[in-house]
Amino acid sequence: MRHIKPADFTGQKAWDAVDIEKIENATVRLHWTDQPYIWHVNDGAEVFVLLSGLVDMHIREDSGERIIRLEPGDIFHAETGDEHKAVPLTPARILVIEKEGSI
Repeated sequence: MRHIKPADFTGQKAWDAVDIEKIENATVRLHWTDQPYIWHVNDGAEVFVLLSGLVDMHIREDSGERIIRLEPGDIFHAETGDEHKAVPLTPARILVIEKEGSI
C-alpha cells in the first residue's frame, strides 16, 4: 500500500509523472507541470483530474477551438479522437487515467 500526497510532488521537468498503477492496459499517473502540453489525440479515452493549480484545456471541435478553464477538483474527459492541449496557468498537479502508451 502507498499513501501519495500530490501537494508534495514536484517534477524535475514539465509533465514529469509518478506511475501509480496499471489497470488492464491503462495507466494511472500523477503529473506535475508548469508548461503547456502539445496538441494531441489519444488512441483511447482519457480522464484528467486537476488536483491543484489552474489549467486551460484547449479543445478543437468542428466549430473551432475553445477553452475550458479547469479548477482544482474539475474533471476533463476526452474520448478517443478528441484533439486537446492542456495549458497550465500556474504549476499544476494532475491525475491522468488513460490507455497505456498514450502520448
